[in-house]
Amino acid sequence: MSLDSNWVDIHVSLQFAVSIAWDKCHKIYIVMDDEQHSLMQSYGYDPLVLVSEVGTADAYDMLRVWWDESCGLRFVSAVRTVEGNPNDGFTQLIEQFEDEDEWDESDV
Repeated sequence: MSLDSNWVDIHVSLQFAVSIAWDKCHKIYIVMDDEQHSLMQSYGYDPLVLVSEVGTADAYDMLRVWWDESCGLRFVSAVRTVEGNPNDGFTQLIEQFEDEDEWDESDV
C-alpha cells in the first residue's frame, strides 16, 4: 500500500474522530471516542486537539506537519475503546517503517 492511500484512510477517519494527539516524537493518534480522549489527556499528550474545534481539514493538515516533524519509528494509529481487550481498539493507519525508503538510522 502506498503512503498516499494511507493518507486517504486518515482523512476518512478524521471525519469520525474526537481528537488528534502527538507525543512530539513518533506516536500520532487519531482518537475516535471520548474515553480515549480522556485517556490521552491523563497521559499528558500535548498537543491534543479536538477535531470539532479545528475542523477536519485543519486536523488533517496538522497530522501531515506532525508526520513530517516526527522522529524515526513514526506511525499513525486510530484508537477507540474496546471493552475486554484494549489492544483491539488500535487500527494502524501508517505502520512503523511503512515509509522505509524515507527512514534513516540516525532517526532512532
